[in-house]
Amino acid sequence: MEVIYQYAWLIPVLPLLGAMLVGLGLISINQVTNRLRQLNAVVIISLMGASMVLSSALLWSQIQGHAPYLQTLEWAAAGNFHLTMGYTIDHLTALMLVIVTTVAVLVMIYTDGYMAHDPGYVRFYAYLSLFGSSMLGLVVSPNLVQVYIFWELVGMCSYLLVGFWYDRKAAADACQKAFVTNRVGDFGLLLGILGLFWATGSFDFMVMGDRLSNLVETGSISNFLAIVLAILVFLGPVAKSAQFPLHVWLPDAMEGPTPISALIHAATMVAAGVFLIARMYPVFENVPAAMNVIAYTGAFTAFLGATIAITQNDIKKGLAYSTISQLGYMVMAMGVGAYSAGLFHLMTHAYFKAMLFLGSGSVIHGMEAVVGHDPVLAQDMRLMGGLRKYMPVTGFTFLIGCLAIAGIPPFAGFWSKDEILGAAFAANPFLWFIGWLTAGITAFYMFRMYFSTFEGKFRGNDEKIKVKLKNAAAALAQRSDTAELTPNFGPGAMKKGELSSHSHDSHSHEPHESPWTMSLPLVVLAVPSMLIGLVGTPYANYFEQFIFPPSETLAEVMEKAAEFDPHEFYVMAGSSVAVSVVGITLAVLMYLARKIDPSAIASKIQPLYDLSLNKWYFDDIYHRVFVLGLRRVARQVMEVDFRVVDGAVNLTGFFTLVSGEGLKYLETGRVQFYALIVFGAVLGLVIVFGVT
Repeated sequence: MEVIYQYAWLIPVLPLLGAMLVGLGLISINQVTNRLRQLNAVVIISLMGASMVLSSALLWSQIQGHAPYLQTLEWAAAGNFHLTMGYTIDHLTALMLVIVTTVAVLVMIYTDGYMAHDPGYVRFYAYLSLFGSSMLGLVVSPNLVQVYIFWELVGMCSYLLVGFWYDRKAAADACQKAFVTNRVGDFGLLLGILGLFWATGSFDFMVMGDRLSNLVETGSISNFLAIVLAILVFLGPVAKSAQFPLHVWLPDAMEGPTPISALIHAATMVAAGVFLIARMYPVFENVPAAMNVIAYTGAFTAFLGATIAITQNDIKKGLAYSTISQLGYMVMAMGVGAYSAGLFHLMTHAYFKAMLFLGSGSVIHGMEAVVGHDPVLAQDMRLMGGLRKYMPVTGFTFLIGCLAIAGIPPFAGFWSKDEILGAAFAANPFLWFIGWLTAGITAFYMFRMYFSTFEGKFRGNDEKIKVKLKNAAAALAQRSDTAELTPNFGPGAMKKGELSSHSHDSHSHEPHESPWTMSLPLVVLAVPSMLIGLVGTPYANYFEQFIFPPSETLAEVMEKAAEFDPHEFYVMAGSSVAVSVVGITLAVLMYLARKIDPSAIASKIQPLYDLSLNKWYFDDIYHRVFVLGLRRVARQVMEVDFRVVDGAVNLTGFFTLVSGEGLKYLETGRVQFYALIVFGAVLGLVIVFGVT
């Protein structure tokens, strides 16, 4: 087994090698590389598959009790300063490696069907492989500096993938928004890293935590400074994991192809933030005020995302706000000290959210056969309905995902979410109430999404709805320059020419099931979405016995597990299931049985409806304050630069020119003229001093 650990560095390197080979092919022999489309895909998938096999072997070894493994080398040294790089394999790393590689492999297989006719097929695979490599490098990093390097690489890859269709304005704007928003959080993270190194003299996670705690206890640094440093570090996860107030980039990231939406929202970029909180837990747990900030930020984000998702009609945007909400649960869990519960939800969420996003891509692919390559129509749930009849595999797996995220037992989301709610209740009943209420809202909007998409009558051929949606989009375009109304050839698996060829055949009036390369990953992901939660049941919590805070020992974890109270579990679980059932029932009455008119309710609570529909106006506020505000500041700075800075430079030049012109008449080179000047000067001095 020791040999496996010695070659663990291959896990991030193999996908990097695949990205490099394909990238070099695109640069040097572009046409040949693009012609060998599926060969490139096989190479990329195989290398990621090899990383998955190696990761699985490491996880099994760690489960069997192998000690954590650390391999480092000195990267830089100056005096007493020594910076090492390398890789570490422990319980947390092994788990994250398996999550990232399994989801990445399934997404890559799915991509072959979804991007089949996209001209950027090979380039997309290269980006996917680089993205996976960056996330894997982040996971195995043994210190904070190396984490930061891969952290930025993950951000760069998200920029490339969200803006993959860079010729579309909406995609170009979205990737810039994601990049800039993440830079805000990353700047805070960088300041936190430097501050912690200044205070503790180390980049090692455990050493930083222990030394910071000792420094605060001895009074060497103030408790306030420790809080500031911890919160600065937390700003990194706030941006990466889309927590309030830096959550605004994640819904816009839906402009990228659906496979990357699934990868970002499930196992890579947003998971990086929660993973960093777990890695920095030795620092955070010794700063109670920072833990409170983390907990309340997560709770508010969970509620915020859920309330916005209620009114979203774009199927991918609805899932995006769902991700924000679920990430809030994970962050809240970390803040209340439920370390293992937060990571447990990270694992279960990775599988069922990947399945939901890939399912939405399958729906969009099927809808494009009817409405063409127009995201205004292909992604709007108001134009769907009844798709289960045409797309049974997609419909069945999507239903499993909805049950899992709604917290219905025995699906995966129930066990992880219930553990978080139980820990929140023990720490702070108010946080529990927010999480409990959010669970009911989650069940409602997810089944609203399912019923609107897969049940009832298919509305894709209703010209009245199409015209209405087009008019609404046109009105939005007049108010904002971010909308794009022209058909976008890219969001699915057909190429430009296919739109006209499909528009006249018999299949143009009804959608169809996706190819096996898209259906197979959905079926595979359905298995962990149903069963993986069973490893973390409160009766026998194997997950917590494997993943627990660095400050605890296995004996302490086992002692806590022995204190399990079945009565308390039934009360807490019953309340969370009850509120989820209420949410599902409301969705049934509104969107399946049609006993309640949602529009009538919306008209009665119009301000609240508008608040949700307009995403709590955060985008509008940020646009006015930061975008337009900074433009005004930039104009004022430009005026200062033009009038003051340039004015001073120009004035200096003017004086130089005038003095030069004047000296030209004095410096004649004639001795008689110089003698006359000397005589005049002496005469002037005599007159002045004589008068005095």
